[in-house]
Amino acid sequence: MSTTDPTPDSLPQPPAGGAALLGGADIRELAAAFGVKPTKQRGQNFVTDANTVRRIVRAADVTGEDSVVEVGPGLGSLTLALLEVAEHVTAVEIDPVLARHLPDTVAARLPGKADAFDLVFSDAMDVTELPGPAPTALVANLPYNVAVPVLLHMLATFPSIERTLVMVQSEVADRLAAKPGNKVYGVPSVKANWYAEVKRAGAIGRNVFWPAPNVDSGLVSLIRRDPPRTTASREEVFAVVDAAFAQRRKTLRAALAGWAGSPAAAEQALAAAGIDHKLRGEMLTVEQFAAIAEQKPAGSAGAAGRTERADQADQSEKTEQQ
Repeated sequence: MSTTDPTPDSLPQPPAGGAALLGGADIRELAAAFGVKPTKQRGQNFVTDANTVRRIVRAADVTGEDSVVEVGPGLGSLTLALLEVAEHVTAVEIDPVLARHLPDTVAARLPGKADAFDLVFSDAMDVTELPGPAPTALVANLPYNVAVPVLLHMLATFPSIERTLVMVQSEVADRLAAKPGNKVYGVPSVKANWYAEVKRAGAIGRNVFWPAPNVDSGLVSLIRRDPPRTTASREEVFAVVDAAFAQRRKTLRAALAGWAGSPAAAEQALAAAGIDHKLRGEMLTVEQFAAIAEQKPAGSAGAAGRTERADQADQSEKTEQQ
């Protein structure tokens, strides 16, 4: 077992208990022993039900050949369930207290799998490499306030991830899995579809968390697929997506005016891509956004960089638990 966190001082041992997985009493005892108080800022709501984490592992189709990366492991509820099945688990944790103590919990509860566990003490958005085998699966109870940016970053950074199952706020799950024409279809929907086939994989009640959130949760499954065939780069395609949804109530001709340089140039690019300029972004597939990106007018200043409104559109799914 290795960790990128500094070697901790003498730590209290987590309760050994009988079962390897954590229940509600175990979670509270560990939190008290470590001086952990769940914070809304970091979206810390710990799963207290062993059946729920086992359900997540099953839904993720984790096998003994998988190397799993988990983001936001908290006190280790899902981590332990993953280690029961997977060949290797790497957990990425930003909270220094939780990061220090998780290896001890693993060693106490599943001593035979301690060498199959790695911990990375970092903000997931800063992670560009992982110890151990290349990850084949991403399984996580993502902090709701950063779920979409973290998910997209991990998919972009680790192309070896074939399967993903994440638990997110129910409304965010709907947005990620939405299809063109749906009123909640937007930036997360399109960008997730660049990497994978996306679908809802179930719902999770509030009573399996401590503390209980004021929102419902949903599971989202993403199966890696090849991105659309296009001569445009991912960044170029995503720039079109950002522009289209930054002003989502406007037609594409108006919404893409800044990206193209003018409404007329936008209309010309759309026509070349075979897209009706009167449509709105919510009607287009990721393949159609790629077709538009290929028609970027030469020298259009609006396509360079991201506007503040585009950033806001991309971050609109950073909903916080109440």
